[in-house]
Amino acid sequence: MTSTHDFDGKVVIVTGGGSGIGRAVALAFTAMGARVAVGDINEDSARETLTLIEQANGHALFLAADVSVEPDVENLVAGTVAHFGRLDYACNNAGVIHAPKTIAHLDTSDFDRTIAVDLRGVFLCMKHELREMTKVGRGAIVNVASVAGFLPEFGQAAYVAAKHGVVGLTKAAAFENAHLGVRINALAPGWVQTPLTAGLDEVEGLKAQLQAAIPIHRAAEPAEMAGVVLFLCSSASSYITGQVLVADGGLMVRGLLPPQEMEYA
Repeated sequence: MTSTHDFDGKVVIVTGGGSGIGRAVALAFTAMGARVAVGDINEDSARETLTLIEQANGHALFLAADVSVEPDVENLVAGTVAHFGRLDYACNNAGVIHAPKTIAHLDTSDFDRTIAVDLRGVFLCMKHELREMTKVGRGAIVNVASVAGFLPEFGQAAYVAAKHGVVGLTKAAAFENAHLGVRINALAPGWVQTPLTAGLDEVEGLKAQLQAAIPIHRAAEPAEMAGVVLFLCSSASSYITGQVLVADGGLMVRGLLPPQEMEYA
């Protein structure tokens, strides 16, 4: 049987590919033979990802891009196609998070920036990626949402709103483009050890609370999220579109009481 995860010679765009989940996705695609275009606002981090790809004998391209700025996104997609000659997959992963503040105290500028990157950025990326993919009638896109796309997170109203929006955008785009040969799904991670979440370890007691709330009792590694992205792009998921795959260690299915507090006959 042909491997369902054979990406040899295929081309993928990964936004936010300079660190965290994005870097793990870029490296996972590289390991499967894909050529990777890394889009990131942080050139130093992106260059580190490129070095890791090159050390793995992969092929990669860095294009600076603020995903909230349409000309940047347009250049990212056009530059990828010009360099590699095609576009098969995209992982729209770039995101930001604002300092924890309740709505009454949240700076409007922080709200606007979070929505611009986390929601508008996904829209802009899909807009230009789809124009390339629908030309040839094939492709797959994975948008990185969050469990915050389903559940509120105290002090993170803008982030929660943006990720709810990503879930909706994913479903709308999947509905519009299924007949054109492009599948679009989303990944909703829970707690993942990335530079974006590193500050959680510094909040007294928070790490222990998170571990207690997650049935698996640990944070995920970025590579575990990368595996989900590759699955959603692979032929193993050829009949899946418009879905959100939650990878949260069981957080969203947690019962009212943890198992150790129950007694069984």
